[in-house]
Amino acid sequence: MGTLPQLSTNLTLDDSDTPRDVVDAMILAPFSTGEQPYAHTARLPRVRKDADLLPQEGRVLRVATDDGLRSHLAAGDGWTLRAARWRGGVAEVTVTATTEELALRILDAATRNAREDHVERADTVPMGFWHHSAKRGAQRSTRPITTPSWEAIRDNYSADVAGSLERLMTLTPDSISGRLLLLHGVPGTGKTTALRALARAWSSWCQVDCVLDPEHLFHDSSYLMEVAIGDDESEERRWRLLLVEDCDELISSAAKASSGQALSRLLNLTDGLLAQGRDVLVGLTTNEPLNKLHPAVVRPGRCLAQIEVGPLPFAQASAWLGSTVGLSSSGATLAELFAIQRGDRDLVQLTPEPSTGCYL
Repeated sequence: MGTLPQLSTNLTLDDSDTPRDVVDAMILAPFSTGEQPYAHTARLPRVRKDADLLPQEGRVLRVATDDGLRSHLAAGDGWTLRAARWRGGVAEVTVTATTEELALRILDAATRNAREDHVERADTVPMGFWHHSAKRGAQRSTRPITTPSWEAIRDNYSADVAGSLERLMTLTPDSISGRLLLLHGVPGTGKTTALRALARAWSSWCQVDCVLDPEHLFHDSSYLMEVAIGDDESEERRWRLLLVEDCDELISSAAKASSGQALSRLLNLTDGLLAQGRDVLVGLTTNEPLNKLHPAVVRPGRCLAQIEVGPLPFAQASAWLGSTVGLSSSGATLAELFAIQRGDRDLVQLTPEPSTGCYL
């Protein structure tokens, strides 16, 4: 078997590069030249602020701090280490070494006990947040989010909406038919709150992820594949719910013309070839009325649930508020009720009264 030739490394810098970029690049040098041909990386959530991300041996070669974010480069006998921190307590540690065993040993020594002790709270669930980085590609960070119980928020919805949402909360993997969950209605009616409660209700069998840049997701096939495939190596295979909020342009009746292949890729993720063998659900919220959505999105059989979340009717809104002061006869949205409750009446634009006359 032949051997690879030694590769040289040239580092080119311009005024857009930062000291942290230099540290990121320097870890590649011993690996690319073949001097240290083994590399292992660990990405860590919830890293302690006082964790130095260094083994006891070796010495620090470079330290770069930018707006409180720290990166460092260290080296020892036969190994090089680069550690970088980001906001939210996330860190990444990469080790290159002359042997795989050495790389794994140094990586373990640098990351051991680096994470905060995590105590699960009854009112939180871990949620993944996807975004695409120009330099690093698809990135997923996990954060605990506060999630209300369904019982605590049931009265925030009209009777028919509450009934539909309650059936959704009690779903199990065996009862899933359709891969698309659609919540639509005017702003301020509690669509996001319902999804947070759903994340809690499904927490035993479904991981909920939120896509922060859906306009990029459905225009970039490699990003979509990364998000859709997930972690095939996980020992515990769970369903996943991908949330895309305020996606009006993506699923409107004119979406095919304005978004190109984006709508087709969304539909393929729910019941096309991409969906085959993947336990993935897609949750969409939109402020558009149903008659303005693309017919392919709302066709029978595609939706697991299709729920219009509207304002509370007058009787229920007055019961929620404990008063009729400031309410119109058509009721109010949840956001309007909270604003009235806080005394922010000047900031409230109540749901307009229904028009009269002009009936055919």
